[in-house]
Amino acid sequence: MDVKKILITGGAGFIGSHVIRLFLNNYPTYQIYNLDKLTYAGNLENLKDIESNPNYHFVKGDIVDATFINSLFEKEDFDGVIHLAAESHVDRSITNPLEFVMTNVIGTVNLLNAAKHYWKSFEGKRFYHVSTDEVYGSLGATGFFTEETSYDPHSPYSSSKASSDHFVRAYNDTYGLPVVISNCSNNYGSHQFPEKLIPLCINNIKNNKPLPIYGNGKYTRDWLWVYDHARAIDLVYHKGKEGETYNIGGFNEWQNIELVKTLCRLMDKKLNLEPGTNEQLITFVKDRPGHDLRYAIDANKIKKELGFEPSVHFEQGLEKTVDWYLANEEWLNNVTSGNYQNYYNEQYTS
Repeated sequence: MDVKKILITGGAGFIGSHVIRLFLNNYPTYQIYNLDKLTYAGNLENLKDIESNPNYHFVKGDIVDATFINSLFEKEDFDGVIHLAAESHVDRSITNPLEFVMTNVIGTVNLLNAAKHYWKSFEGKRFYHVSTDEVYGSLGATGFFTEETSYDPHSPYSSSKASSDHFVRAYNDTYGLPVVISNCSNNYGSHQFPEKLIPLCINNIKNNKPLPIYGNGKYTRDWLWVYDHARAIDLVYHKGKEGETYNIGGFNEWQNIELVKTLCRLMDKKLNLEPGTNEQLITFVKDRPGHDLRYAIDANKIKKELGFEPSVHFEQGLEKTVDWYLANEEWLNNVTSGNYQNYYNEQYTS
């Protein structure tokens, strides 16, 4: 029987909650430990359906607290780490860069130090660092990010993630810590906090509020359904080659304005509104400083080596996403109340 004890950081968040659910379903002998600080974007309601699973364990804590992290590693003797905990919203990083340095850089190094110290033998161990395509900077109208693309981060967020990536590689090179890294494109799907583009627009349409679009709306992103990202994380954790990086993408580029118009048409249909009703809510706003024009991932390496391909087309995934938000109004109302009730309408998204 293959019993493993896996620490998943940031497991109460958007991507993390999907990874935890998938691991519990796919690996019934694993013990899954969810370490989360429960900031505004970490919500235990994301995991209500599995919280009674005897193989699931929640630990509240902050990865910036080295003493706490060391005691947790000493107590639990984890076989592996899947590190997702991060500050991730670009606009917040522009307002408060230091918070991103602390969580994304210092927090990652604390986890690396604990793994290096408490894993007496590295055999059978794995430290998996989940990162972003934003570390590569911005593309022009053509070309793709590959695993060999030089880092060129432009925002405090992407700079903090680039730094953490380098530390993970350094611990592999210097200490022999068994690591893998993945860099993923924009995710969409259920349980995403509505400061990001798609859930923000869904929520604002429901409340007949403006849909804020930066600049001319022609910024281009590659989009991946979050469940497919969780599937890819499963593959990289179990089958990825030590020390390697895997780019995870959907081969699915959309300009922001075209994505939002597609979403408006879908919401018109779902809410039984006249075609074109929701497009009238689109509002162009002042551009973000240092806004990257285009991200696009070449995901051929993970396809060729690990057999990963997205399971849904974007339009299918988008409809599944809309249906989930419309069916889970209580969740949406709960996460948009309190201190952050107005923030997601005042700040704009990538």
